[in-house]
Amino acid sequence: MTESRPGNTVDAIYQTLRERIIDGAYAPGLRLSQGGLATELEVSRTPLREALHRLEADGLVVAEANRGMEVAPTSAAHVEQYYGLRLLVEPPTIAGIVAELTAGDLARMDADLERMEGDGRRIRDFQEAHLRFHQTALGRYPRAWAELTESLHLKIYRHQRLYLSHPEAPEDFTRLDRLLLEAMRDRDAQSARQILEFHLIDAALGLVLDQEPDHAFGPLPLAARGLGIELGTTPDGRIERPGTLRWLRPGVRGGLNLSTANLRHVREEGDTE
Repeated sequence: MTESRPGNTVDAIYQTLRERIIDGAYAPGLRLSQGGLATELEVSRTPLREALHRLEADGLVVAEANRGMEVAPTSAAHVEQYYGLRLLVEPPTIAGIVAELTAGDLARMDADLERMEGDGRRIRDFQEAHLRFHQTALGRYPRAWAELTESLHLKIYRHQRLYLSHPEAPEDFTRLDRLLLEAMRDRDAQSARQILEFHLIDAALGLVLDQEPDHAFGPLPLAARGLGIELGTTPDGRIERPGTLRWLRPGVRGGLNLSTANLRHVREEGDTE
């Protein structure tokens, strides 16, 4: 892989190493020798050390006793837990801030969504536009919630990069985000909440089952139950695609037509529109 020499600043080194980890150029478990990296990147050790500590805070590298830094392992179980936490935090928050989104916020989200629609084959560009789309709403979160959510985004990012290489994944992401934006424009807090719940569960199933098809789910169905959502699982916690989702809590919008390669909404008789 031919790359230009990174700058010697902490930010430049951090971005270079982050992209190599996310792209898979540095595989999980790879030992990151500071001496070797300093020679490879032609940078000094002081900013390199700080960049590695930033990557450790992001969960992309881990410190191992007597071995220094290594690229963090990938784990379907960790991805499930990250999405379970996002499910508990983000959809109720979105419902709470819908009325606070400005015309400028909605216009920026629309522009990023148009970039997603045009960048479906360029996975890195698509993923960055998708992240910006959600970061606009994130800017309205309380600070501690925003910091937690951003941390979870970073931990999921490299898993998501691989999953988005599947042709149907960008299309499903884009369609759900378009529905989310429409609900936000209508100031429909309940629909926005449900669409984001579906979006997060859909993405979790895609990322986890691509990595581990026989994965036994636990934290994700637990978070869903706490929000009045039933996921179709076997007695041992497995989910076959497409999984099923039912909203059981009062006041949900039953008329939403939500279905992807990973997940489908099962409407109940008597659902409200």
